[in-house]
Amino acid sequence: MAIKEQFTDFIHSLQDRICAAFEEIDGRAAFREDAWQRPGGGGGKTRVIADGAVFEKGGVSTSVVHGALPEAMAQQFGVTDSNFLAAGISLVMHPVNPFVPTVHANFRYFELYDASGDLKDSWFGGGADLTPYYLEESDGIHFHQAYKNACDPFGKDLYPKYKQVCDEYFINKHRGNEARGIGGIFFDYLRPDATVDAPTRLAFSKANGEAFLESYLPIVRRNKDKAYTDAHRNWQAYRRGRYVEFNLIHDRGTLFGLKTNGRIESILMSLPPVARWEYDYHPEPDSPEAQLLEYLKPRDWAR
Repeated sequence: MAIKEQFTDFIHSLQDRICAAFEEIDGRAAFREDAWQRPGGGGGKTRVIADGAVFEKGGVSTSVVHGALPEAMAQQFGVTDSNFLAAGISLVMHPVNPFVPTVHANFRYFELYDASGDLKDSWFGGGADLTPYYLEESDGIHFHQAYKNACDPFGKDLYPKYKQVCDEYFINKHRGNEARGIGGIFFDYLRPDATVDAPTRLAFSKANGEAFLESYLPIVRRNKDKAYTDAHRNWQAYRRGRYVEFNLIHDRGTLFGLKTNGRIESILMSLPPVARWEYDYHPEPDSPEAQLLEYLKPRDWAR
């Protein structure tokens, strides 16, 4: 089976398993599926959950699209008269309880073909990151350890390398390089080469996709029933504002989708249902909110 077919089967299976796990832990809400077709070729399945007992809003989407390379992408890649295939899974979950972090993950595969239809380039990308509002240090350790465990069989250098990439990417530069969350891993343009073949690249991407549920669900279970106040919810909404700022100002995928006339409902699925902004706000010194800001600075989490 071709790499693209193996990856497509994987993301559809992973979408089913993630949605089933989220519905089980929520206990009240279910995902709504919106199947869509891309005019230029291919389509996807957007699944959204809302107003749950645990998840206020979330989405788990898959897409497999193909056809003539859009002009913006052709300019980015420096090619002409090319066709492409892009397959991926993307998810964001915004919990109700402020003590449960928001999570984001995506895993994708891209193929580029010449005018004759021959494959001339391919690569994998993806990762996962955690955005807490209040944080138990053990939860941050658990999340990062899951991805270190997934990366290590492919090379001990990979987790620290891709953790650093994640730390450097998910920041609000306009906020003085303030981190969106506590990171995770992020990799892109992983091509087969003379030292690592395509099946190994595929195995690496799948290993990290498989790590997602183990990285996140135990954190949800430990924190979803903690008592919280309106003040906790206000802080959650304030920090969600930073999430919105990153996605609309800096996130490459969001900006690319908006510039290439992508499916707007899928592009903006990642935004939280409630967010707030307050002029020149600073948390009280030594408060739990101030402690979170210290955790947002890059640090070594995995052991």
